[in-house]
Amino acid sequence: MQITFIRHLPTQWNEKTWLQGRRDIGLSPITEIFQEGINHNQQLLKMLIPFDLVLASTLKRTHQTAHLYGYQAETEALLDELDFGPFEGRTKEKLHEEYGEKWIENPKELVLGESIMNLEERIKLFLDKYKEANNVLVFGHGSWIRAIVSYIQYGHINKMNQITVANNECITLPFEF
Repeated sequence: MQITFIRHLPTQWNEKTWLQGRRDIGLSPITEIFQEGINHNQQLLKMLIPFDLVLASTLKRTHQTAHLYGYQAETEALLDELDFGPFEGRTKEKLHEEYGEKWIENPKELVLGESIMNLEERIKLFLDKYKEANNVLVFGHGSWIRAIVSYIQYGHINKMNQITVANNECITLPFEF
């Protein structure tokens, strides 16, 4: 299985470094730089097509991004962003102040609005659900994508916060069962 992930384009909350989590925030107006990034990523996607499935979370920012790429994505709730609970609408720095190194080194011990362990379970369920697909395109979220990159590379998601995934970044990963 090959999975290509594109993190949604930026929202006003991304620009303010506020954690969005499950808040259903729409995209900011697309700048010339992000349009250039879309054009670049579309060239990469042309080399990867055809996709068996194109998926997005239940949150509108992922579907809006898919539309800007010219795709009508199917909705998959397993792709929803991590629920940051009381940290949604607050800066990432507030989360770091509260949890410090635990957020970086051992996030699986944390429970925010949902436990990080639950996020890992959703990733396992996602991989199992779509294991018959050969080539999947996902429009997703930063924490979710960082977590699956950690899971695929290390077998767990504890390194997710040592990985950076920018808005509109395109990552293709092979996964074998």
